[in-house]
Amino acid sequence: MTKPKADPSSASRAPLATLAMGVMLVLAACSVEAPDDPNAVSQGTPPPTSDPVTGDTQASPGVFDDRVVFGQSAAFTGPAQALGKAMRMGIETAFHERNQAGGVHGRTLELVTKDDRYEPGFAYANTRELISKDKVFGLIGEVGTPTSRSAARLVDSEGVPFLAPFTGAGFLRDPELGSVVNLRASYAQETEHMVERLTADLGVTRVAVMYQNDTYGQSGLNGVLAALERRGLEPVATWYYERNSSAVKAAAFHIAAANPEAVIMIGAYQPVAKAISLLRMDIDPTFLAVSFVGSNALARELGDEAAGVFVTQVVPPPDDVDTPVVAEYLTALNAFDANAEPGFVSLEGYMAGRLAIVGLEACRDLTRECFLDALQTSQSIDLSGVTLRYGPGDNQGSDEVIMTVIDDLGRIVAVANLEETG
Repeated sequence: MTKPKADPSSASRAPLATLAMGVMLVLAACSVEAPDDPNAVSQGTPPPTSDPVTGDTQASPGVFDDRVVFGQSAAFTGPAQALGKAMRMGIETAFHERNQAGGVHGRTLELVTKDDRYEPGFAYANTRELISKDKVFGLIGEVGTPTSRSAARLVDSEGVPFLAPFTGAGFLRDPELGSVVNLRASYAQETEHMVERLTADLGVTRVAVMYQNDTYGQSGLNGVLAALERRGLEPVATWYYERNSSAVKAAAFHIAAANPEAVIMIGAYQPVAKAISLLRMDIDPTFLAVSFVGSNALARELGDEAAGVFVTQVVPPPDDVDTPVVAEYLTALNAFDANAEPGFVSLEGYMAGRLAIVGLEACRDLTRECFLDALQTSQSIDLSGVTLRYGPGDNQGSDEVIMTVIDDLGRIVAVANLEETG
C-alpha cells in the first residue's frame, strides 16, 4: 500500500507556528509599556467568596476574619534589586511590628510579593495576578516609574488601592487616578530643590543631565528642564542610558565633552555609579542624584569614590532618632531582622506600611472604598512626627525634600547647602 506523501509546507508550518507563539509570549512579558487603556481589562472585580488557596471566607478581596493581604510587585532580581528588597523589608517591618501588637481590629497583616525585575511587562502581569488570582486587598510599595505606569491604570480600573509607590513621577499625582495614594514628594520637587541649591549655593549655570531612557528618566529630565528654565538657563548636555543596563559610556562621553559644573543623575544606583566613575576620569563636577537612586546602594557601589555625591531624599535620615517615626522604625527593624541595615528606602517602606495601617484602623467594616476614603479625605495624618496632608485633587502626602551628601566614611549626611561636604 502506497503511503500518502507528506506536504512539505504543512511540515514546516508546525514549528513556525510554535515559534510565532513563543515570540508573542516573550513580547507580552517584556513589552516596554503595558496598555494604559482601562478598557483592556475587566471593569470591576466582584468580591471573591473564599481564599483561592485555603478556602477561608472573605468579606472583601484580601480581607479575612483573621488577616488582611496586600500585594507588592517590585524588582527583587537584576540591577535594581536592592531597591525592591529594601522597600519590601520596610513594609514587612511595619506589618510585623503591628502584628506583634495584635494586628488591626484583630486581623494580622500579610504581604504577597512578586518579582517584576524592574520591567513594565512583568509588573503588569504581576499586578493582574495579584488582583485576580491572589485577590489582594491593595497594592503597596511598587518600585519604579515605568513599572508603576504599567500597573496604575489597571488597579485604578478595578478600584484597588495603589499605596505609596516608590517613585516621584508626575502622572501618579493625577487626581483622576482615584485609587492612587502617594506618600513622597515628586521628582519635580526634588529637581527644583537641586537646581535651587546649585544656583543659590554654588552659582552654577552649566548643568548636564544623565537620565534613564524611559518614563522615569523623562520625568526627572522634565523637572530639571523646567527648574532651569525658571532661572533663564538651559542644560549644556543631556544624554541617556537604557533601563536595566550599565551601558553609560556614550552618556559619559557626551557629558564630559560639554564640561559641566554639575551633573544631575536620573537613574538607578549601578549605572549612576559607573557614570560617576567614568566622568571623574575627565572632569570634576558636582554630582547629584534623585532619591530613587537608593543612597545606601549607591554608596556601596561607589566605594571609595562615593564621597561628595549629593542625593535628594524624601524621608528623614534613618539615623535621625529625634524624629519619633525614625526611632520607632529602628526599634521595629531590629526586632524584625537584627542584621538589617537601616536606610532611606526601607524607612520609606516602613512609612508606607504605617500609612496602610492608618487606613485600616479607620475601617472596622473594611472595604477598599472605606480604606481609600479614610486616607484621601484626611486633612492630615501624623506618622509619629511626620505629617502627611491629603485633600481634594491632592493625592500626595508629603512635599518634603532633604539634601544629603555621602561623606568620607560612606555615611549619608543631611546638609543645609551644597557648600557643606559632610
